[in-house]
Amino acid sequence: MKKINRRDFIKTLAAGGAALGLGNIAFGCVPKSPQDAWLPESKAVVSVVRIKHDDIDYAVRNAIDLLGGIKSITTGKERIMLKPNLVGPEPRDVTKPGVIKALAQLMKEAEKDVSVGEGSAAAGPNFRPGIFGNVCATKDREMLNDIQQIVFDTLGYSDLAKSLKIPLINLHTGEMSKVPIPNGFVFKKISLHHSLTETDLLCSVPMMKTHGLATVTLGMKNLIGVYPGEIYGTVRSEVHRAAARVEESGTASAIVDMVRANKLGLVVVDASTAMQGQGPTVNGGGQLLKMDLIIAGTNPLATDMVAASIMGFRPEEISTFVWAWKAGMRPKNLNEIEIRGKKLQDVSKNFLRPTVYPWAAISAYGPPC
Repeated sequence: MKKINRRDFIKTLAAGGAALGLGNIAFGCVPKSPQDAWLPESKAVVSVVRIKHDDIDYAVRNAIDLLGGIKSITTGKERIMLKPNLVGPEPRDVTKPGVIKALAQLMKEAEKDVSVGEGSAAAGPNFRPGIFGNVCATKDREMLNDIQQIVFDTLGYSDLAKSLKIPLINLHTGEMSKVPIPNGFVFKKISLHHSLTETDLLCSVPMMKTHGLATVTLGMKNLIGVYPGEIYGTVRSEVHRAAARVEESGTASAIVDMVRANKLGLVVVDASTAMQGQGPTVNGGGQLLKMDLIIAGTNPLATDMVAASIMGFRPEEISTFVWAWKAGMRPKNLNEIEIRGKKLQDVSKNFLRPTVYPWAAISAYGPPC
């Protein structure tokens, strides 16, 4: 495929987007795939709720209620998977267990079959000297199982799952299924853990963070953790390598492919404590910032656009959004989103920006273990 420069995309968008034919998928009609549900005739709705007195449970419930309530969101959907962002075992870098607990309890109250799934990037077994994060990539099943267990145990997710009587799923290993991606940017087919193909609704629950490859990591970027390490390597080095042949971030196009492979119908952003600067880890240079917010929406792109705006970024600055627009996803601007709860001007902050590198500049990231 022809390599497309991210800067050229942003320039084109600034000029009006005519060359890309925004408003229609560049390859023709919108394919029948999960993201079709994100092309609403009316405005997408995103809720923004303040966490008061550290009561995360109340804030999560309030955010869901502003979207119409859990029963409305999950009508016709029996199997729900919650996907937190558990990049590694450092508690400051990840989705807080309290947010997952609140969502899991809501799902159980609605009599849904709920699980928590993740494929973490790093833990003890694959920490090695390297350029980016001091980790290495492995496809070894035993090591991948060890990595995920360490992360679940260290962060309190194992105890949480036991208390709620819900399964934890290691998305790195196990039975895999191949899912076709019509007009995929990077992949024609993507291998997924079979549990994802059996899920009726995938709920992405990221921590609000900046990122050295993607500028921000929110609901859609969180799905990089769905690429199974057994196939693509634990830090998804093969994914980045393939995406870098399409666009310089080596990330955005692969995110959109993975989003389109799943039934992503709810994003709940944990912005209780966010990360600014050189995210996505504190040890990599990220700085924590108290935000005390929960942001939620059933349209993943709209939810991420609102969250990025709260962080002080314009939508066209985020390569993932640019590639989502190219895939025909909506909305294209904030005016097409109905925001319920807090007003953006009352909760927004100008985050310290990361230095964003093209993947090629850190291509030694994820050397083999």
